[in-house]
Amino acid sequence: MNLDLSGKYVLITGASGGIGQATAQSFKAEGALTLLHYHRRPDTVESLQPELSVQADLRDERSADAMFDEILAAVPRIDAVVVNAGVACADDVPVVDMTLSQWLETINANLTSAFFTCRGFLRHLRFQPREAASIVLVGSTAGVFGEADHADYAASKAAMIHGLTLSLKNEIVRLAPKGRVNCVCPGWTDTPMAQSLMSDAAKVQRATSTAALRRIATPQDIANAIVFLSSERCAGHMTGAILPVTGGMEGRLLHP
Repeated sequence: MNLDLSGKYVLITGASGGIGQATAQSFKAEGALTLLHYHRRPDTVESLQPELSVQADLRDERSADAMFDEILAAVPRIDAVVVNAGVACADDVPVVDMTLSQWLETINANLTSAFFTCRGFLRHLRFQPREAASIVLVGSTAGVFGEADHADYAASKAAMIHGLTLSLKNEIVRLAPKGRVNCVCPGWTDTPMAQSLMSDAAKVQRATSTAALRRIATPQDIANAIVFLSSERCAGHMTGAILPVTGGMEGRLLHP
């Protein structure tokens, strides 16, 4: 199917991560022009042969705003944004033991960075009005079901899924009448951020025991959903959608 993404300028944050790389490759395969953000791994992003790569610490307001300035000095517009940058603490830390610094670091890396990214794009739309535009945020099942010992991550993603997505879908249409905001919620996915899970057979067993399709997702599984939601042709009447890509995960044990 032709997704009608050829020639569209797509900004992907966190493009050096597993999902970000797969998403960039998928957009390029559709003929999109990729604008790839990274924080610390330029070589990974450059290997994806983007139209433009740009470094920014998206937790920082000035750095995030400067990213948009740099992009728009080089290309005529941005048509779609994938809000993918984020982190998760690998260690299990219950709230009773969690430090304020860990809490704030996660909130800033996941939620504040998403706010700066979405705000920058909306300001661009206000400066360059058009009919259609797309934002796809990358949430997590942790924000849907919660995740014990990772409440900081779950809280940041829940705010993104339920607060930011559902608010922005009503705001973007003031700037672009056909503008859309959607959210993809991956379950366990085989990325470098999940290596502690993938290397432990018992953890894999536990993770897949609550899903109908008993496998860990690939980054490509998530990228496919992101690209679909970004397509005006295929998902033009979808906005405010919270799309789980989880293999049918539920909040209960399906396979004891």
